[in-house]
Amino acid sequence: MTTAAVQLRADALAERLPGAWGVGLQRGALEIKQFFRLRDQVVFTFAFPVVFLFLFASIFSDDVDGAGITASQLYVPAMMAAGIMSTSFQSLGISIAIEREEKVLRRLRGTPMPPAAYFLGKIWLVLVTGLMETAILLLVGTTLYDVDLPSDATHWFHFTWIFVLGLTACALLGIAISSVPKSGKSATSVVVLPFLVLQFISGVYIAIDTIPNWMLNIGALFPLKWMCQGLRGVFLPDSAQVLEQAGGWEFGRIALVLGAWCVGGLVLCLLTFRWKNRRDG
Repeated sequence: MTTAAVQLRADALAERLPGAWGVGLQRGALEIKQFFRLRDQVVFTFAFPVVFLFLFASIFSDDVDGAGITASQLYVPAMMAAGIMSTSFQSLGISIAIEREEKVLRRLRGTPMPPAAYFLGKIWLVLVTGLMETAILLLVGTTLYDVDLPSDATHWFHFTWIFVLGLTACALLGIAISSVPKSGKSATSVVVLPFLVLQFISGVYIAIDTIPNWMLNIGALFPLKWMCQGLRGVFLPDSAQVLEQAGGWEFGRIALVLGAWCVGGLVLCLLTFRWKNRRDG
């Protein structure tokens, strides 16, 4: 067979292979199927923020002075933001590190699958789990804690872009931090610690007006604080703006910060992501 014929056959085969989007969709379906097969993981993932919401909302249930809301209502959007970050940042940071340790990434890299398809599959996974987590928390918040759903398109529009930008930024940061643990066994400690700290200084577990300003300023460097603030602006009345550090919802600034983290997270991924461990060369 001549070189030209071989090249023609290779070109024909390449044309028949599905593109990154098609393979990414198939990869996403596989990721979702694998996730729901692990029942303990499913229960823990979806129950964790719900349990914490129930605990904090039960302990702190009094009215918030001057805000026109109860402390229970204040926790609902904050836990929604934490749930979004949990299903994206924490989930990807740990799972990718484990897959790298088990050489899953190395084997995938050796297949004809476009590298982008692997990440698209992960994005599909966090999109589905993030939506489900948010829906569950909204159901709990509206039925148990008198949180009102928005009645106008503007607030739903704000919710949509906050969810998309926040999920994207946290997913990219999760992919980036997955390269930090030296092994899959240490991934949980490396990823969970910064996430836990951010929850305390971003207004998830503690009301914004009781956190020292220097802690709030550190939390403002990361997406979680702005996701919490944005979701409070969507689901709480305007009277609750007095609790915010700047005295307002600041939707424009939230969009800029989350958008900047999407770009910054992508850069971090490109600079740090590895298909194999350092010790593998």
